[in-house]
Amino acid sequence: MLHVERTASGTAELPLVCLHGWGMNLRVFDGVRAAFERQRDTWALDLAGHGRSLWQNEDADFATQASALLAQLPPRCVLLGWSFGGKLALEIAAREPKRIAALVLVSATPKFAQSQDWPHGMGADAMQAFHTVLRQDWQQTLSDFVWLQLRGSRNAEAAQRTLETALTEHGAPQPVALGAVLDVLGTIDLRARVTQITQPVLLVSGENDRVTPPAAARWLVQSLSDATLVQIPRAGHAPFVSHPQEFHAALQSFLDDLAAHA
Repeated sequence: MLHVERTASGTAELPLVCLHGWGMNLRVFDGVRAAFERQRDTWALDLAGHGRSLWQNEDADFATQASALLAQLPPRCVLLGWSFGGKLALEIAAREPKRIAALVLVSATPKFAQSQDWPHGMGADAMQAFHTVLRQDWQQTLSDFVWLQLRGSRNAEAAQRTLETALTEHGAPQPVALGAVLDVLGTIDLRARVTQITQPVLLVSGENDRVTPPAAARWLVQSLSDATLVQIPRAGHAPFVSHPQEFHAALQSFLDDLAAHA
């Protein structure tokens, strides 16, 4: 069972549902949810094996994880996915378009691993090194990954404290989940799914993202049928943490446009 937290606004606006990335948990969205909780219900979920959600062997399958999330979502919502959460959001939106009114994809990519026809990803040697250090010391690897996400950000140290506090107070991921999701990241390719997305999409990318190259976001905005790209200067992989004002402004504008065209 996935751990879910909800706030109720009492409004009729579509709920905003947040999915976090690899190694993190739902606490990373506290700032986003606080900024929007008066205008709409906000939801956040811990992915399988992260935070307070349990891990089962079948969770190593990407499609199974997406199905488990779908079972927990409201009947219709705006789905925000960050990093690995963005992949799950893409899969869910393509699978159940009537339930997902719009997507917000933050530091997202349809394919994490580099290949001959996809230069916008992590190379095979780097992926293998990532696996090796994770097996040797998962806690240090997670700590290093937190810093990697924020390198190049204007407010890197403050943002690092926010992410580390989320892990300390809400719960670190289970090592088996870290390894299994890293395996998924090395193999999953959602480029064909992208062509099936018809909902409005807001893409938010950090100019200095060292985990997901901004070129992946540029590919997405060109490939999606109804997408807007906002690239935040001097932001890394977690712009909603390091640059909350810029991120909240972009999200507010997107939600306003969505309401106007409903």
